[in-house]
Amino acid sequence: MKKLLIVEDDLGLQRQLRWAYEGYEVLTAADRAGAIEALRAHEPAVVTLDLGLPPDPDGVTEGFATLADILRLKPDTKVIVASGHGARDSALRAIAEGAWDFYHKPIDIDALGLIVARAFHVHALEAENRRLATSAPAGVGGIITASEAMHKVLRTVERVAAADVSVMLLGASGTGKELLARALHDGSRRKGAFVAINCAAIPETLLESELFGHEKGAFTGAVKTTEGKIEAAQGGTLFLDEVGDIPLPLQVKLLRFLQERVIERIGGRKAIPVDTRIVCATHRDLEAMVAAETFREDLYYRLAEIVVRIPSLAERPGDALLLARHFIAKYAKAMGSAVNGLAPDAAAAIEAWRWPGNVRELENRVKRAVIMAEGKKVTAADLDLAAPEAAEPLNLKAVREAADRAAIAQALARASGNISNTAKLLGISRPTLYDLLKSYDIHA
Repeated sequence: MKKLLIVEDDLGLQRQLRWAYEGYEVLTAADRAGAIEALRAHEPAVVTLDLGLPPDPDGVTEGFATLADILRLKPDTKVIVASGHGARDSALRAIAEGAWDFYHKPIDIDALGLIVARAFHVHALEAENRRLATSAPAGVGGIITASEAMHKVLRTVERVAAADVSVMLLGASGTGKELLARALHDGSRRKGAFVAINCAAIPETLLESELFGHEKGAFTGAVKTTEGKIEAAQGGTLFLDEVGDIPLPLQVKLLRFLQERVIERIGGRKAIPVDTRIVCATHRDLEAMVAAETFREDLYYRLAEIVVRIPSLAERPGDALLLARHFIAKYAKAMGSAVNGLAPDAAAAIEAWRWPGNVRELENRVKRAVIMAEGKKVTAADLDLAAPEAAEPLNLKAVREAADRAAIAQALARASGNISNTAKLLGISRPTLYDLLKSYDIHA
């Protein structure tokens, strides 16, 4: 049965609430100590919490301390706080500090029942999302993610890949813009090449020649006729990375190509028709650049027929660990290393770090760690990250489950998913392993 914890110091109201909920296993507590004891013992999904608890029944200090303790020990708990008339500020503060919802006193049992039912529903949906995220396969473009925000990006890329429109990819450095650009090309009907050019990496004086090509003798050093990247992408896709770095004079020439679909090489007079799809990317705020007149508005709208905004790694919960394990397996195999997983302090450090360099930073740190690791597990020190302070465990069951999950995941990885070999590595029978996989909802 679904477990509901009622934290209320009014024993009469506590009894009333206990009998108001059919279909739930209702637990009660009258103070913070009792609430935390019930949380550790029963792990309720939903808690209703009166902020006025002893020894401060007329204030909210103890109630907020209880809220903080609950969310620290079991962050996925849906806490619904009680708010008396005139206590709107306390209710809003509780929401800001992590409470899921609030209800007013005196209590309307039917209204509170709806809030509680909705809390259980959301808790179940989130648990299912976490379950599905435990082993996310590579998606579009080989991108590995369990994040709904990133899955939304991948679905967009799949839908627009076959449409012959210009696509602009917006995102911070290291978020996978070129991978998505390649995915757009691979999903299209174009048979030509995928040609990429980083507009920020080429000096302004050479960028025009790189894009449009040049005729022999067009300038000093032009000893032969050379086609540019646009021509090289005939029948395919041209990826303009860091398009925001193209200087204004060259923006005019690029706009002319997008309008007429013909180019002239530097020093040439022949109009060369080119059929290529344009995909561009930038970490800059192009709309702000348009407003500042450092990027042409007409060019922006030509390039941005479809805009795809890519979330940073910090906005993709769970992906850092998922990717770290993938990169460990990749580089350990490539380097013949015995490294086969993450030490607990490394996993905690990865989850705590904000990853300003995104996936590129993560991959570089893991690659270095695989080289530097002295043991079979990558540590926080190997990643050059500080290990965060160990979190207080909810209870012994949670500690055992975390240890079991980690051991099973590592054994499955070492055994390449083979159940018999995994059981041998763990020193247990196949039926016992199957029971654990089922109990923890792990998919081999």
